[in-house]
Amino acid sequence: MRAQLLDGRTTSKTMLDSVAVGAAEFLRTRGRAPVLATILVGDDPASHTYVRMKVNRCKQVGITSRRIDLTESTSTGDLVRVITELSSDPDVDGILLQHPVPPGVDERAAFEAINPAKDVDGVTRASFAAMAFSADGFSSATPGGIIALLDAYEIPLAGSRAVVVGRSAILGKPVGMLLLERDATVTFCHSKTGDLENHIREADIVVAAAGVPDLIKGDWIKLGAVVVDAGYVDNRGDVEFESAAARSAWITPVPGGVGPMTIATLLAQTLAAAEKRTIVK
Repeated sequence: MRAQLLDGRTTSKTMLDSVAVGAAEFLRTRGRAPVLATILVGDDPASHTYVRMKVNRCKQVGITSRRIDLTESTSTGDLVRVITELSSDPDVDGILLQHPVPPGVDERAAFEAINPAKDVDGVTRASFAAMAFSADGFSSATPGGIIALLDAYEIPLAGSRAVVVGRSAILGKPVGMLLLERDATVTFCHSKTGDLENHIREADIVVAAAGVPDLIKGDWIKLGAVVVDAGYVDNRGDVEFESAAARSAWITPVPGGVGPMTIATLLAQTLAAAEKRTIVK
């Protein structure tokens, strides 16, 4: 047995093609392109790479990118003021604050300054509540991308036993909520979980979101399980890929699995935000 790949590159291209069609229609009917404001605080090289990728994808699909770069010494108050201004700007449809921010900045306070109607990265408490209660709002981009990827390959979620490894506010917790809303039985595992191996062995779906390379051993994977690896450190995921691929039915590559879906979901939600906020002329 050898797992089939959950190909995020191919699936995200289909999503982005659809966004491009929608953005062109938005421009035709509204007289302007959708606008995504991206805020980068500090000089983290990986963050600069991610923002550059997002700016390039915006250009490819017809979304206008407004990039705001702030210095490492930016205070929480200054960052909140910038976000508040963007939240009130009628020409901005979506706001992305690149994670992580420097240690001296209160990231949660900054996130909460984002108008929920423009929270296309799904990081506010309002967005989390919307995910938990199937209300109108935006999903966290990576969790939303994971669900979109599973749907694209028609992976059944209802009735499945899903184990989420990691409990971050922007990945582990929200992906668990989205799986729960799709009628999966969800178990959260984390750094204090004493019997991680046994939980993994019972899982029909494993979502690895710990950011610890090779944390999950391939021989822990249940035969025929679905493995979604959202970890990414030095081109390695949280799951031992080769040995896990020998046991699972479906698995995401790293890179090329979850990552492309994150950007595609972010831009799809930017288009959706723009459409909700404006009327046809």
